[in-house]
Amino acid sequence: MTVGGILRLLDERLSLTKGRVLQKDFTDGHLHVSYAHGLSRSEIEQAVYAVGEGLTGRIFKTGKSVVVSETGQAVDFEAGAPVRPVGRDIAYIAVPILWNDGVVGVLAAQSPPRTGEALSVAHYVMRIMAGLIGQVLCIHRMVAAQIRQLRRENERLRRMDSEVDGAVHGIVGKSPALRRALADAAKAATSSATVMLIGESGCGKERFSRMIHLASERRDAPFVCINCAAIPHNLLESELFGYEKGSFTGATTTRKGTFEQAAGGTLFLDEIGDMPVDLQAKLLRVLQERTVQRIGGSQEIPVDVRIICATNRQMDEAIRRGDFRLDLYYRLNVLPILLPPLRERDGDIELLSLYFLARYNQKQRRNVTFSSPALKRLEEYEWPGNVRQLENFIERLVIMSDEELITPDGIDSMMLMETPITIEDLKSANDDEIGAEFEWQDNYRPYRRVRHDDRDAIIDAMRKAQGNKTQAAKRLGLSTRQLHYRLNKLKIES
Repeated sequence: MTVGGILRLLDERLSLTKGRVLQKDFTDGHLHVSYAHGLSRSEIEQAVYAVGEGLTGRIFKTGKSVVVSETGQAVDFEAGAPVRPVGRDIAYIAVPILWNDGVVGVLAAQSPPRTGEALSVAHYVMRIMAGLIGQVLCIHRMVAAQIRQLRRENERLRRMDSEVDGAVHGIVGKSPALRRALADAAKAATSSATVMLIGESGCGKERFSRMIHLASERRDAPFVCINCAAIPHNLLESELFGYEKGSFTGATTTRKGTFEQAAGGTLFLDEIGDMPVDLQAKLLRVLQERTVQRIGGSQEIPVDVRIICATNRQMDEAIRRGDFRLDLYYRLNVLPILLPPLRERDGDIELLSLYFLARYNQKQRRNVTFSSPALKRLEEYEWPGNVRQLENFIERLVIMSDEELITPDGIDSMMLMETPITIEDLKSANDDEIGAEFEWQDNYRPYRRVRHDDRDAIIDAMRKAQGNKTQAAKRLGLSTRQLHYRLNKLKIES
């Protein structure tokens, strides 16, 4: 039964008219009519009482019932009362609505004159009805709380969806740096211009390329990916352009290259900076003429392909050394998109850690969770291998952890197995002619967490090294990369 139904029943069966339920409004702290039967709108609007004010306010404050048999003798029994006796005596009964030993409202009604016993019976019935109303109000509050919780959860999910609009493609994060990259990728998807993704290894360049393809008008056509650094140079040409039957030993059939395989769609050329110079000339011709010629063939085959390339190399240095053609670079670098390393994505490490934890818990049929300090500990590491390294680390934690709850000690123990060397470090270590800052032995320094009490030592080392980061890093026993990370994390101006 509803509250309104109870008030109507009191009126129809017991002549307890103008029934109303008043509850505390937490916006202004006053009692307002929340349910009524037989009251006009103006009467409802006037019935506002402070806690302790008048009979209604005192009942709510004390939790004690009040029965007035002759209101004519107590006209001011309730200051500002919406109901006034007119021409005849009217009894007034008000009882507290209790729930869990607390007052949650007041039930009040007026009645024709009654004898003392009849008035006691009416008061008894009002108390019973107040108990029923208390249960109904409690149920309403529980339902309202659940609805609010569902709305908050839905809002959180909508917010997460808007913050992580690339999550459907495996790109998870909400940091400003990632948001900028996602916004640039979304703009690039609206055109067929060539895109160059620039970022360190493990930043998700292939995922970005797939996202651009799936968000473009070419989404229903093929997406073909080829890693220029993973295929031997003598085989890369045939992979890209294909070959005719009999064009070389072992060519027993005609084979289409990736340009033809991606016709109408997107071709992703990963690690484009590692492509041999002789093939760069042929790639440039394909981009200019939009045709390919298979090895051993003489026919020009038209191709309609959108090119997305990626590199983790400093292309300007490669061009300066003659390892990469400048004219090809201009052809490829139409829409450059810079993908931020994980250390520059504030707040994303925790989000990614939970994302990977859920994935590998399901895959490994485990129920491992992170403690709050453990998540903070993950944020203290540099992750030179970026998202790929973090994902592998979480998978290893899920598989190898003996406990269901992962603590900071568990993370530190597992971190001892990590190798802090990256492809960029190796290249820098071998590129002495371009003034690399990294030294081979530096790259194998163990992981060290960022501590706020290291701030003074870093500032002192930078001062003694007169701002030279390489020298300051040596004084601190860090690699240059580790020092850069700490300067950024601790917000030390360099």
